[in-house]
Amino acid sequence: MTTTRITPPNPEVWSGRTDGDTPEHLRWHQRVRPARSDQGGASAEAPAVELIGFSCNEGVRRNKGRVGASEGPDALRAALAPLALHAGVGVHDAGTVVVQDRDLEGGQDTLGNEVAKLLDTGNPVVVLGGGHDTAWGSYLGRIRSDRLRGQRVGVLNLDAHFDLRQADEPSSGTPFLQMAQADQAAGREFDYTVLGISEPNNTGILFRTAEELGVEFLTDEECSPSNRERVLDTVDRLVERVEAIHLSIDLDVLPASVAPGVSAPAGYGVPVETIQAVCHRVARSGKLVLVDVVELLPRLDVDGRTARTAARLITTLAHDALSTTPTPPTGRAGNTTGERHE
Repeated sequence: MTTTRITPPNPEVWSGRTDGDTPEHLRWHQRVRPARSDQGGASAEAPAVELIGFSCNEGVRRNKGRVGASEGPDALRAALAPLALHAGVGVHDAGTVVVQDRDLEGGQDTLGNEVAKLLDTGNPVVVLGGGHDTAWGSYLGRIRSDRLRGQRVGVLNLDAHFDLRQADEPSSGTPFLQMAQADQAAGREFDYTVLGISEPNNTGILFRTAEELGVEFLTDEECSPSNRERVLDTVDRLVERVEAIHLSIDLDVLPASVAPGVSAPAGYGVPVETIQAVCHRVARSGKLVLVDVVELLPRLDVDGRTARTAARLITTLAHDALSTTPTPPTGRAGNTTGERHE
């Protein structure tokens, strides 16, 4: 029997400056509302982003990383709270799945059930992790979702690591191999792209596993701002061949100077400019349905840099996914910078 519990949103975390109550003044903390448990089906309300947290250290512990990701969900909420929301959208917070007694598998199963309910509202879902084991719970949610049944879903992972590790038990290093194996068993296509791979931090067997699974990837060195066109072309190929996208952002993809508060700080990393451009591109495609943001360790974060950067990326995704019409990939002749030309 699982000991996992779901805690309601903490109103003290959702706080910040208030300049007024009219739309042009609003920030995340003024828009957030508890998610309803009876939502099943598209809401008649304005579009909203659906939030849920996953508080767990066990996956990182099993992967022999630095623990502390269980504190990530509320740290991400606190970083989001004061940011302006320019799009006329709502924010629904479904609380946090809290894993107890090292019951990772039970926690992931509970998260999957909750994510499925949120996806079936028709709104984009953002899961606040947690270690990268969060992504397996997100996956369980999307394969249980009525909304996504029968659709080809592609996974875009922004990460220094493949997380295709073969191990005796699930961990933060295994979620995408678990997805590959589950898709194969169910007769589904496993479509996985990774941007930001650190060659020194992935063994030969991981590169071989990626090749065997047909994984498309770029290394961190190949994701420089000067190489943005190639990066966005890679994203465009994924967008073109799938019907929905599951975006997973492991904050250790960023340089340690920007993201010091992670389990495995990057000695090189992908510049935030590139990650931001990718977020713009995916969110504006009209196909982004699910995001997980993982590996934040608040107790090791310097000046809240990692949480602030993550909050900026989440805000970008929310604005673009909910306030723009789907935009087809533009290729070499179009806008590949992530900037609006209006």
